[in-house]
Amino acid sequence: MESHCIRQTALPGASALFTDLLYHPERVSQFYPHAVSDLGAMAQLAKTMDYPAIRRAALVDALREINGNHPSLDLLAQPGTVAVLTGQQVGLFSGPVYTLYKALTAIQAARQLTAAGTPAVPVFWLATEDHDFAEVNQAWAFNSENQPVSLKADQVTTTGRPVGPLPLTGAPLETLRQALEGLPFGGEVFARVEKHYREGSWGGTFLELLKDYLAPLGLLFVDPLQASLRKVGADLLARAAEEAPVLSAALIERNRELAEANYHAQVHFEAETSLFFVLAENGERVNLKYRAGEYTAKDLRYTTADLVARAESLSPNALLRPVWQDYLFPTVGVVGGPAEVAYFAQSEVLYRHLMGHMPVSISRAAFTLISPRVSKLLTRYELAVEATWANEETLQERISAQLVPAGVTTATSDAQEQVKRSLDQVRLALAAYDESLVAAIETSERKMLYQLGKLERKIGREALRRDARATQEAATLHHQLYPHKHLQERFYSMLPFLALYGEDLIPRLLDHVRLDCPDHQVLVL
Repeated sequence: MESHCIRQTALPGASALFTDLLYHPERVSQFYPHAVSDLGAMAQLAKTMDYPAIRRAALVDALREINGNHPSLDLLAQPGTVAVLTGQQVGLFSGPVYTLYKALTAIQAARQLTAAGTPAVPVFWLATEDHDFAEVNQAWAFNSENQPVSLKADQVTTTGRPVGPLPLTGAPLETLRQALEGLPFGGEVFARVEKHYREGSWGGTFLELLKDYLAPLGLLFVDPLQASLRKVGADLLARAAEEAPVLSAALIERNRELAEANYHAQVHFEAETSLFFVLAENGERVNLKYRAGEYTAKDLRYTTADLVARAESLSPNALLRPVWQDYLFPTVGVVGGPAEVAYFAQSEVLYRHLMGHMPVSISRAAFTLISPRVSKLLTRYELAVEATWANEETLQERISAQLVPAGVTTATSDAQEQVKRSLDQVRLALAAYDESLVAAIETSERKMLYQLGKLERKIGREALRRDARATQEAATLHHQLYPHKHLQERFYSMLPFLALYGEDLIPRLLDHVRLDCPDHQVLVL
């Protein structure tokens, strides 16, 4: 498998906070206590962590409900074993393929820690509490023609309920089957998916599909809506409710510090923002507002004492959730994508106050997967992968430049140079005659060069029209590498990649997870 790396700074939409953590950690040391993906820091944290035996036993018992007698649970039950966590919303057909990359990064980190003498298990947090149904109700595949295929389940009336327990109805299995059937391993991938998606909940189908692929690699799964688990974590949420004013003030101050350092706060937080949702009796996950010492939402009203009393039914917001997660587990590392890693700059103040330590942030593996055919096209048209991260029309123009006969290209380039030289002579003459006329020459030059450039683009488009294959190849590159103006890993599900390259792609990718390299990897398969 050939590979090369692209710095994260070159990716569309890369944030300064995230890239500084990766490449200039000294700039963000006040927000992150550890360097990113630092195995040594994880091992040191494991030595100093005070994780109660009674909590460990209760956690392992709770996890057996969905993991069975998994060997990783036996390891987690042992004193001194630590955890590397990651997670994702429970999206249709496993969500974007970076879900897989997160899981593989956690597995790789746990393996490397264990090999170095710190027993560790990888854990995947199923974000079943999330109630934004629109974010999980669709997925994308591609077919043998490299065309994106939209996959959507039936719309349901969620009324703010957590997505995890909702029944998944109308899973688009037939659309998926048609998309995968022309791919070399489409049949076996579809058979595995169909086994889990004929019926079940959003959380259950997501869980069973990922378990099928990843539990054999040592990965454990956790559902935060599980009653026995919420009992284990109630003390942390109760304490957070009691100390919420102090925590909120610390977050507001942290946001100010980020702004002063010219970074953005990933999660908006102000005086009335609450750290909590409440899982109400009617099944809704209700966002609470904090005003004048009370928590309110719609017709609900709670005091701090009320929240403490019902801590098992509290649901933490995006900033408190990782702290709760890492109270439940003996966590030394948390794998996240760019946005999640950016959250931790804010959550650090909550970790410090509630736990006294913070796990190491681990940047998930990031891949662009390239077939031999796509690799040949990039070579033929002298394109780097980064050049495809543009709209399709721009990509076609870049390809067209390789299709124009050399004589035409030379002639238009020569014409542009001749215009520049001729007008330079006129400019010099006018400068000696009347300076006020020089601006007119510059305006004329811009117009002439614009028209010549426009002619170049027309020639390129004509070349594309004459070469239908090249037009199709431009579309192939766009659909594979920047579909709908998204990076491949943020758009397609893992399923078409498994159908194209085979299910042994998963262990092959695991071998390419490099904790010592924060870059985006391009893999030619």
